[in-house]
Amino acid sequence: MKAIAIEISRVVDDGGYPTFVECLLIDAMGQRHRFVEKEPVVSATAINVESLPAPGVIACEVESEWLDSESRLVVRAATTRPWGVESTEGCSNFVVFAEQLREI
Repeated sequence: MKAIAIEISRVVDDGGYPTFVECLLIDAMGQRHRFVEKEPVVSATAINVESLPAPGVIACEVESEWLDSESRLVVRAATTRPWGVESTEGCSNFVVFAEQLREI
C-alpha cells in the first residue's frame, strides 16, 4: 500500500485513546496542508511531546503520475481510501513528488 510522508508536528489531544495529532504535508506546489488525525492512522509508533516533530504517513491511492516541467515525477494521490483522511480544509486529493511516497 502507498502512503504520503508527512510530519507529525504536535499532540492535539492525548486525554484518551486514541491520541490525536496534528500533521503537516507540503505538496509539490509548496502548499501546506494540515491534518488532525488519530495517532495509529499516521504512525506505527507511539508519539509523545518529546519525540516531536516525528515522521508519519497517510495511506493513499495513487490516481495518476507524470513528469513536471523540470522532469520530476509527480503523482496525484487520494487519501480517501483506505482510511478516509482529509485535511482540515476538507481536501483529500494531493499532488506530491513521487519521492514523498512510501510503501507501507
